[in-house]
Amino acid sequence: MNALSDASLFGPMTDPFGRTIRYLRVSVTDRCDLRCFYCMSEDMTFLPKKDLLSLEELDRLCSAFIAKGVRKVRLTGGEPLVRRNVMQLVRSLSRHLSNGALDELTLTTNGSQLARFAGELADCGVKRINVSLDTLDADKFRAITRWGDLGKVLEGIEAARKAGLAVKINAVALKNLNEDEIPELMRWAHGSGMALTLIEVMPMGDIGDGRIDQYVPLSLLRARLSQQFTLTDIADDTGGPARYVSVGETGGKLGFITPMTHNFCESCNRVRITCTGTLHTCLGQEDASDLRKPLRASPDNELLSAAIDRAIGLKPKGHDFIIDRRHNRPSVSRHMSVTGG
Repeated sequence: MNALSDASLFGPMTDPFGRTIRYLRVSVTDRCDLRCFYCMSEDMTFLPKKDLLSLEELDRLCSAFIAKGVRKVRLTGGEPLVRRNVMQLVRSLSRHLSNGALDELTLTTNGSQLARFAGELADCGVKRINVSLDTLDADKFRAITRWGDLGKVLEGIEAARKAGLAVKINAVALKNLNEDEIPELMRWAHGSGMALTLIEVMPMGDIGDGRIDQYVPLSLLRARLSQQFTLTDIADDTGGPARYVSVGETGGKLGFITPMTHNFCESCNRVRITCTGTLHTCLGQEDASDLRKPLRASPDNELLSAAIDRAIGLKPKGHDFIIDRRHNRPSVSRHMSVTGG
């Protein structure tokens, strides 16, 4: 191997704006066992299973990024735990934790399968997980997810905590649906030793009418919360996009992910891979680079690594999400379930 190819395989990934890529989000499936109305349409058309990368290919793809400096890998979906034999991938990737090449292997889940997999996740070296949960009201939960069982999710969260996993709750703020429930959700999470992060609705994928009616700016919710609670900004670099405060009355941590009102582009250190091997370097742009072709073209990683470098070199400065009555259409055509946020 010559010095040039060696630099390509193991050199750090720095985009045109000086941001070094350290965080990889990998969607292992676009399928989900729920149909949250802000994420999916009710009648989704999923990718043919034959188009998906195999678990071995996903492992090789992740490993190529780790060799190039990624320190955190998050598995997403769809719902990652509905991918058949997904724990084989988790266990295989855990070798990078053991040898020090990777700082963190984690995942975001809706919690529906957690009771089944929590113990094994902990055995594989997963230390913390994010669970998407927008309400503690069973009827609202069923309305948001279209058919979900809140009890099953709460059971999964408890199983994760018993397995020693740190759990962070992610809640999408929804106008006239759960916005008044946020204080209760926060008290519940903090009372169980879990952080809570609030997320603004994002204009991704065609979900039918109504997205403008779902959107509530987190600046408004923070102002409301500050009337009831003592919120103190804290520096907490988890490698993600959230800005955090401590809550004096609960002793817990509250995060805000604000792609609409205050984007996080200037510090973006992450890229996303879909289950078909498409690399998206920006959540809110239509950019796409095919990594499946170079992955399958050669048993070594030179072509793959060169394709990664080309894609990182095209990473845009940021996104321009808009939700208003004049722009009642998605900013990007792909659904959230394609990249898992």
